Parts: sequence; structure tokens; C-alpha cells
Amino acid sequence: MSGLTHPRSRRLTRRPQFSCCYDLGRRFFSGNFILFVRNREDNGSTWRVGLAVSRKAGNAVRRNRLKRLLREFFRLHQQHVPSGVDIVVVAKRGICVDPMNLVRITAELAPLLQRMTPAGS
Repeated sequence: MSGLTHPRSRRLTRRPQFSCCYDLGRRFFSGNFILFVRNREDNGSTWRVGLAVSRKAGNAVRRNRLKRLLREFFRLHQQHVPSGVDIVVVAKRGICVDPMNLVRITAELAPLLQRMTPAGS
């Protein structure tokens, strides 16, 4: 059983880490999100995720709710995320946060996880 936390080792914390994903990562698009995925050179055994939700998504309450839902998605689907990658999830400009729930986020992001998994894994 997985833990209920999102440990610091699984997070992107510095601006250069985000910038590297933006510049060198592959892009995957869904209706409300863009995922920037970059394979790390150090080939770390774990994956890391960073969330970018701008003020255009709504006030602080709405942005924080969306980030909680995204973290929960990655916690529940951590066995499907390929190891050794950095992922930045960007909420698109026109996202409507109020109807968002975990089921809707899973419907959008789960197919992207399958597409980013290398063939043969």
C-alpha cells in the first residue's frame, strides 16, 4: 500500500528544474492540461512532478483545490508513472476549476500516462 503523502523526493522544487522540463521535455496535451515530460540524465529510480497553476485559473482557493486533486491523481497512479522522468503539469488558461474532480482529472491524465510510457515496458 502506498503512503498518503507526496514526499519531497517526488517533487520539482526549483525553477531550473521546471525550466529544463519546459525547454527539453516532450509535450502531451489534454483538454485542460499540458504535461511537459523530460527523461532525466541521472536516470533516477523515481519520478518527480511539478504543478504550475496560474492566477488565471482562479483565486487561491480554486488553485489550491486543483493542485490537491492533481497531487492525489499522481499518488493514486504512481505505479503507472515511468521512473526517471520529471513531469510538469500546467493548467491551461481557460480551465474551469469548479466542476473538476478526481474522476475528471483521471479521465484526462490517465491516457497521457499510457502514452508517455516507453514501448516494451
